[in-house]
Amino acid sequence: MAPMLRSVLFRPETRLLTVRCLSNKNTASSGSEAGAGNPLRPRANALTDEIIRVDHAGELGADRIYAGQMAILGNGPLGKTIGHMWEQEKCHRAQFEQLIQQHRVRPTVMTPIWNVAGFVLGAGTALMGEKAAMACTVAVETVIVEHYNDQLRQIMESPNPDKELLETITKFRDEEQEHHDTGIDCGAEQAPFYQAMTEVIKFGCKTAIAISKKI
Repeated sequence: MAPMLRSVLFRPETRLLTVRCLSNKNTASSGSEAGAGNPLRPRANALTDEIIRVDHAGELGADRIYAGQMAILGNGPLGKTIGHMWEQEKCHRAQFEQLIQQHRVRPTVMTPIWNVAGFVLGAGTALMGEKAAMACTVAVETVIVEHYNDQLRQIMESPNPDKELLETITKFRDEEQEHHDTGIDCGAEQAPFYQAMTEVIKFGCKTAIAISKKI
């Protein structure tokens, strides 16, 4: 494996991401709260437990997809665009890693597989060209936006809606929609076999979501 690919795939960045992405929130806290770290909360109910588990898995996969794209296309014309989307995905992942700890939610056992599969999907489509990479982005973000919309409806219809989770998912949904639109603007629909490729990727994402909800 090339050194660049190895460094991106296996970089130990989780705790650093959490610090960077949540720094503004932490600095806004009082001194006693900042020193307390991330306090544990009551154990999540069944809906919150499922949402945090599957969204953590999804944002991990998205992070690795953009890491794979950056490993191939990072020095090209789309490098800055992909880099911007990747930075947002890193913050999404860090937020759900914090929620996993605070609510004491068990991560999916599929985490190691999604880590590798996401990177391979991102790098593989990037090797097919910039438009294919953007087609991958459009397919993945289409599924994620629909998935987040379903979760927002579930939360709002629940007896005691978690307002913080509602706000977090709404914000992330809007950013995922931005990524989808960026992919379209960057020529995703001009990729070879666009329809077939995006349908396969969508199916894979939906399958990963269904599995991550339960195990």
